Amino acid sequence: MASSETKNKPEALDVIIVGAGISGISCAYRLQTQLPNVRFTILEGRSEIGGTWSQFTYPGVRSDAIMNTLAFPWHLYPHPKPIADGSLILDYIKDAASKSRVSERIQMRHKVLAAEWSSSKQQWALTVDYEGMQKLYTARWMILGTGYYDYESPLQAEIPGLENFKGKVIHPQFWPKDYDYENKRMALVGSGATAVSILPLLAEKTSELTLIQRSPTYIVARENKSWTNEHLPPSLASVFQRVFHTLHQHFFVAYCENFPDSAKERIRQDTVKRLPKWLEQDPHFKPRYNPWEQRMCMDPDGIFYKALHRPTVKVITGDITNFTDTGVQTKDHETGKMNTTDIDAVVTATGLHMKLGGGIDIRVDGETMSWAKRRIWNGAMLEGVPNMTFVTGYGDNAWTLGADITSFLVVRLLKYMDSKGLKTAVPQMSEKEAAEESQQMFRLKSTYTNLAAERLPVYGETGVWQPRAHPPKDYVYARWGNVSTGLHFST
Repeated sequence: MASSETKNKPEALDVIIVGAGISGISCAYRLQTQLPNVRFTILEGRSEIGGTWSQFTYPGVRSDAIMNTLAFPWHLYPHPKPIADGSLILDYIKDAASKSRVSERIQMRHKVLAAEWSSSKQQWALTVDYEGMQKLYTARWMILGTGYYDYESPLQAEIPGLENFKGKVIHPQFWPKDYDYENKRMALVGSGATAVSILPLLAEKTSELTLIQRSPTYIVARENKSWTNEHLPPSLASVFQRVFHTLHQHFFVAYCENFPDSAKERIRQDTVKRLPKWLEQDPHFKPRYNPWEQRMCMDPDGIFYKALHRPTVKVITGDITNFTDTGVQTKDHETGKMNTTDIDAVVTATGLHMKLGGGIDIRVDGETMSWAKRRIWNGAMLEGVPNMTFVTGYGDNAWTLGADITSFLVVRLLKYMDSKGLKTAVPQMSEKEAAEESQQMFRLKSTYTNLAAERLPVYGETGVWQPRAHPPKDYVYARWGNVSTGLHFST
């Protein structure tokens, strides 16, 4: 029988990856293929891999990103529809981890509680909870693949009088597993990607469904069909599709940013064609902002717009003024008319509570590390924090593209340090760089990102401190650019 001293003896590794979602699995694959001698593990706090796609189980959950770009470049996505349901994405992630043998590196139910960097020891010390037992690890490098939102607490949106409601209140992040909404009268509060993907599924079974939105968003319908070429092998066709969809999305966003009036008119015309006659584009589907100032919603095969044609579905664009025991009261933006809608349940699709680092207590030489307002180096490290990478994707393109770029950066940086006999790397700014104006970490101005802005790190204006905004350029830099710029090294 092992002694308590043996149980508490730290496991020494070269790299620890926290999180077994897309970010962690992407980094793990690049590590094991590019640095086969590096000792590493993935610590996953939950009982299932997949991150977001394991956490979210609400009806209609899916990705707005095309699977040709959301999929790993090293593992073919086998299904024909490029906009995939959450269950297919989760199955794909599990298959990729298993086939690549990354799954053998994952330790499930290992929740990282604290991580402390010691400059004297030149290593991270991690405290981990495993089913109530404390375990210790040390590592030369820590990679946070923990995403950007709080897995345990949703965004607590201010909805007047919600506490008065006696019916079922559901946040999509914690959808009740056995909840039966058939023949229920439901209100769906929100206008973002979550609400857009939930509505068609709820509309199929509910007796009445009311979408309540304070302000509308852009919803672009597209055919959910992949381009195929029977003369190309699947692997080569996948590469072509990945490149095509990456560039197509990048240039579409650029078009919206540079020609907003033209983009708005194109989207307006398509929206008007798809709406039922009783539902006006203005105000219900006329956003107050330009395309891609906030994330744009994808509507595969137009299923959202088709659901609006059901006689049981209605849309209210206005403010919630109060809840009663059995209903919701709203005020129409255009007419000022007060409405009361009787409901059995309300779904609050009002956004995520953003939290970087998975809530880990991170310290550097005894000092608590604050994420707020620290400058970001190459979209992957924080100014003043040694040997730590955090993985982020793109707000206006597929998350996996950014995760893979980060993976290449950290692999090349570790190779560089090994070749020079270096032990630590700390992002440091010059006085000139430090004097530059900062930019928000997330360019898109969604409500939940604006609420979190003061808690998040920031980008600078130039060089390695500027935002990742161009996937092709960022990829080239990650593969062949200078990875030592902006870093202070020590032996």
